[in-house]
Amino acid sequence: MTRAVLVMNNRAGTLAGRPELPALIVAALRDSGFDLTVIGEDAASSMGGRVEAALATDAPVVIVGGGDGTIRGVAARLANTGRVLGVLPLGTLNLLARDLGFPLDPLEAAYALGRSAPCTIDMGEVNGSIFLCQSVIGVPNAINRHRERYRGNKSWRALFRLVVAGIRALLRHRPHRLMINAPGWEKPWRIWTRALSVVNNGYEEGAGLMFHRSRLDSGLLYLYVTRTFSIGWSAKMLLAMALGFWKRLREVEILSGPAFTIHSRRKRLRVLNDGEPSVLRTPLHYTLRPRALLVLAPPLEGTAG
Repeated sequence: MTRAVLVMNNRAGTLAGRPELPALIVAALRDSGFDLTVIGEDAASSMGGRVEAALATDAPVVIVGGGDGTIRGVAARLANTGRVLGVLPLGTLNLLARDLGFPLDPLEAAYALGRSAPCTIDMGEVNGSIFLCQSVIGVPNAINRHRERYRGNKSWRALFRLVVAGIRALLRHRPHRLMINAPGWEKPWRIWTRALSVVNNGYEEGAGLMFHRSRLDSGLLYLYVTRTFSIGWSAKMLLAMALGFWKRLREVEILSGPAFTIHSRRKRLRVLNDGEPSVLRTPLHYTLRPRALLVLAPPLEGTAG
């Protein structure tokens, strides 16, 4: 049996209103072949304290239940240590779990972890801050601030206020004036943009593929820039993604490389790394740490094991 330690974010959206789920997850992980140590609330009241307790064990596999932000925080500690991260999707988007090929049902994902094998993936970094999926500047940041305000409140009134706040953010957010440079460029690129994403490995294009990455170890960052970010454009973008031709939209600029530097007249910029907000001093230095993280990934469909 594989020794593993489990820590779960009790505030994760999937656990809300399902008090029986943590015990079912523990049972599923043990049934799937893990010799499991569980770090519960008796070890520490905060998620940060429970993570520290989990990392203090000598278990070679650290299974983390939560969203992309929770996973990101633990991954930063496990990079280049030889220990393996197991991703248990309990958040809202669960982008990393999707890209690794895990089912989003937590019990199915627990059994899938038992069939998984270690592989290495890249990690993105901006000014010392890690991201596994994407780092975002601009309007999505403003929308996220309102989402955080209503986190956990599932009433219709809260949902209505969130929608109204999101619309206001789309209408009021001013474009950023940025200068972007990268190794090998003869001159920097000067742009006005309302939304910019730096993605750790690029998004695929295809029918039904929404923010999906088929590779997590290409050694490249991808820069996605849009000069507009209106309500109509957002709807157009989502439709183009669903139909599989979004890269052909004239409003989207796509560049790739091992590193980017983003300059701004502002001394600080608000950045959203895997859904977690932070304020970073400019310029923003984006780099890639190739294959720095060991993770469990289920076998591809049609392969043995």
